[in-house]
Amino acid sequence: MTTRARRERRPPESCSMLRALNDVWALFIGIALFMLGNGLQGTLLGLRASMEGFGTAVTGVVMSGYFIGLLAGSLLTPVLIARVGHIRVFAAYASVASTMFLLFVVFIDPIVWFVMRIMTGTCLAGLYVVSESWLNHTATNETRGKVLSVYMIVAFAAFGLGQLLLNLSDPGGFVLFIVVSALVSLALVPVSLANISAPPVQAPRSVSIADIYRTSPLAVVACFANGIAQGAFFGMGAVYASLLGLSFAKISILMSLPILGVVFAQYPVGWLSDLFDRRTVMMVMAFVTAAAGVACLFAPAISFLALAVAFTVFGALSLPLYSLAIAHANDHLDHDQMLGASATLVLIYGLGSSFGPIMVGAAMRETGPDGFFVYMIAVYAALGAFAAYRMVRRPSVPGADQGEFVLMAPRATAVAAAAIAEDWDDGSPRPGAAGDGAPDP
Repeated sequence: MTTRARRERRPPESCSMLRALNDVWALFIGIALFMLGNGLQGTLLGLRASMEGFGTAVTGVVMSGYFIGLLAGSLLTPVLIARVGHIRVFAAYASVASTMFLLFVVFIDPIVWFVMRIMTGTCLAGLYVVSESWLNHTATNETRGKVLSVYMIVAFAAFGLGQLLLNLSDPGGFVLFIVVSALVSLALVPVSLANISAPPVQAPRSVSIADIYRTSPLAVVACFANGIAQGAFFGMGAVYASLLGLSFAKISILMSLPILGVVFAQYPVGWLSDLFDRRTVMMVMAFVTAAAGVACLFAPAISFLALAVAFTVFGALSLPLYSLAIAHANDHLDHDQMLGASATLVLIYGLGSSFGPIMVGAAMRETGPDGFFVYMIAVYAALGAFAAYRMVRRPSVPGADQGEFVLMAPRATAVAAAAIAEDWDDGSPRPGAAGDGAPDP
């Protein structure tokens, strides 16, 4: 067979997908680099705060600053992009974030750290907004879903592997802070050299929380619940592990396994969510996550292996719940609502994640390390109960009317959520959506 014949027989979708990945490979490299740094910095700062004697309650407040910054950066970045453009915003944010990571080891004070955590979160949120808007602009309608899936896998994998970089040096020194700074700085290189046109960032029509709640109460509750749980998990997970007396190597492994596990869990979760009522899947996953939290309470007394297995199951099941909440909301929204609602749901998640470290830090101050998973169990058991309640309040959406599940990284912004909504929506009204004559009871 001739080369021309082979090219003609290649499926058009495969060709378009290869072209799309070829256009964004530099972005993926940049994303992987700053996600490696981000994965390391969260665990590193939690451990260093414990080593400096901040206390769990104070550490929780300090770690919450990052999530407050994520919220601020998501709102501020589109305004800055409109003024100076994508590449300048990306360069400025990367430079400031790189500098902040170096200053953490210079000014060891909880108030200063809290302020710098806000600045760090703002900068990293800006990097996400720029990267995700670029990806969405480069992809076509045929390739957008696959490009976003690859992006999420890269983000999760790099974030998980970043935890293992903790083994490069003693967290009590300055070397790891330099490593984080270097990774974020290097992320700027492939993005700066990429031959990609700068896309516009358009703010979608706003949709109020009350409007979304009337249409899909479970999506609002699930996004907030996942925010307060996952913010606590990523902000204080390393602190919990250090209170157990684990070595730095074991802490890095413990924090990496749940994040890497979700890369593999997304496929069965996606298959189940597209096959069954999403509320059923969310209810079962929330209750099983709570059960995994119970196992985590008792596992340290058994062995580190038992704790690692329970920790992995907990993360692999809890992290996709955020994506399920976004998909469930899209199943009940009209086309003109979806993009704005996606931005609002990410805002709800961000608000929850800002409170999460503070709440779990207070719980750990009162009850010790067990407070970490007592808090998690309470959140996911309540979410499972609310999902069960919603199942008796409204009929399920037929499988043919459900959109495709796409995994969302907890650090994803409204740009990614809107792109996912745009990828599968065909513009037709959906059962239970506002305006179709079937308001939520």
